[in-house]
Amino acid sequence: MHTDPLLAPMKGAAHRDIAGVKLDIVPAGCGRVKRMIYQPGFRWSTHMRATVGTDLCQHAHVGFLARGQIHIQYADGCTLEFAAPQVVAIEPGHDGWVVGNEPAVLIEFDFEGDTARKFEMPAKHTHTDNSKRGTF
Repeated sequence: MHTDPLLAPMKGAAHRDIAGVKLDIVPAGCGRVKRMIYQPGFRWSTHMRATVGTDLCQHAHVGFLARGQIHIQYADGCTLEFAAPQVVAIEPGHDGWVVGNEPAVLIEFDFEGDTARKFEMPAKHTHTDNSKRGTF
């Protein structure tokens, strides 16, 4: 049986499962590299809201969508679609969900609660500068 290397356990990573999201986290300098696997049907507002205690995800996400497709919606109604392979940059204050029937695999670089500042992203969604959003 062949194990998909994109989904295989990662040596040296801290493994977590939070509200159905599989996380592998490895420290890297003053930040972290994370592999996040979102299963088909996952939606942040449905599956994560009660665990986190906020209406929307308040983290910035910067990384590479290696597999799958995700839909992002901000409080103002603005939406973004990301389909692998694609670089992503998502500001805090969003809902997000997996589109389709395959897991979404996001390789993310973060600084815990300081990601937006370290990457010089807005602290919340804006329409002023799309050049750093990752819709390449």
